[in-house]
Amino acid sequence: MAKVPGFAKAFAGRWRIVEMDVWDNDFLDLVEEAHLTFKGSADGEIAFGALNGFLDVRYGTRDGSACAEFSWEGHDENDPACGRGWVVFGTAGRLVGHFYIHNADDSGFVCERA
Repeated sequence: MAKVPGFAKAFAGRWRIVEMDVWDNDFLDLVEEAHLTFKGSADGEIAFGALNGFLDVRYGTRDGSACAEFSWEGHDENDPACGRGWVVFGTAGRLVGHFYIHNADDSGFVCERA
């Protein structure tokens, strides 16, 4: 397994998804509180709307900024789903990034520490 950079600790924990470009705020918390969670050195989870999934995370840089890139696998309305995404630190301690569902939608999103 690749060595995890020290800055990965800054991503650790639960982050509340507060905004997405494609889906409105009413949809985000449809089943449970919309969130992105980083656990351990390479694990995590995401949930919003009727989607939930487990992350496989790699830490690196994007345009010179610390970045968490991930693939994910889970379910959307009980149908198998998978995809990828990434986040970087934005302003005011928020995470900003982009989320992709394989062969389907994608959206920019913003998270605040929960």
